[in-house]
Amino acid sequence: MGGTVGVSRWRNQVITMFDGFEVKRIKGSEADINLRIGGKGQPLLLLHGYPQTHAMWAPVAEKLAENFTVVCPDLRGYGDSSKPESGEDHSGYSKRAMANDMVQVMENLGFGRFKVAGHDRGARVTHRMMLDHEARLESAAIIDIAPTLAMYEGTDMAFAKAYYHWFFLIQPADFPERLIGGDPAFFLRSTLAAWSGTKDFYSEEAFAEYLRCFSDPSTIYATCEDYRAGASIDLEHDRADIGRKSKVPLLVLWGDRGIVGRTYDVLALWSDRVEMVEGRGLACGHFVPEEQPEATSDALIAFFCR
Repeated sequence: MGGTVGVSRWRNQVITMFDGFEVKRIKGSEADINLRIGGKGQPLLLLHGYPQTHAMWAPVAEKLAENFTVVCPDLRGYGDSSKPESGEDHSGYSKRAMANDMVQVMENLGFGRFKVAGHDRGARVTHRMMLDHEARLESAAIIDIAPTLAMYEGTDMAFAKAYYHWFFLIQPADFPERLIGGDPAFFLRSTLAAWSGTKDFYSEEAFAEYLRCFSDPSTIYATCEDYRAGASIDLEHDRADIGRKSKVPLLVLWGDRGIVGRTYDVLALWSDRVEMVEGRGLACGHFVPEEQPEATSDALIAFFCR
């Protein structure tokens, strides 16, 4: 396994709310992962979603760092982490591959066991980690998703309209890549606005970071591959685990104003897959940690500090 390359040379904007955090780049067996680390106490891994980077955790990171050693990476293909080859079966961007990256990162940092919270795509990586690396996890939190297999198998018109991107981004390369790349700023702002329940919930500093990273054609391609994997090899992995329940204690949070909260019995779906589940909705849309930072951090601290 690779080691720390040192302070990253990436052109990251200074995210002021990550005060006291150190920037690192960890070399893994398949991908180099950029991250921020700060705080003290038990290790807590925070995984971001689409179309963002680890910067989405800025509103909660400092408060969490009062209780935990907080690790905020960019998933492979996102932000300033590397963009490995995907392969014909899209396995390079499977949640299994992404989960393996994160276990390597935490091991490299000296954390054999840790807690993890994931939002959106990061929550799907968290779910796969709960199955593939159960012994590594002390507890987990999943934010604003229902299980991938359940969502695809339950697709109807309402879901397809709300989650159109699940069907757009999986189209063969480079159809979605060209359309997004034509005006990435418009795509980002439109996506963030459409999925949120709170107007102007993100800072312009964070948006500038999202746009800087999403203006790279390799990022657009890699993040499409994330979704192509989600509609193919990830479903194979999920079907192989039907009937199996993870023993990792799980907190589930969701936005009451979002499609997940309005459409699914979230706790029931996760109770079918995890032995110990609790959770609740918050008064927001999809981007829960940014729309409701105080409520999110309070809920994570209360759960992870038990």
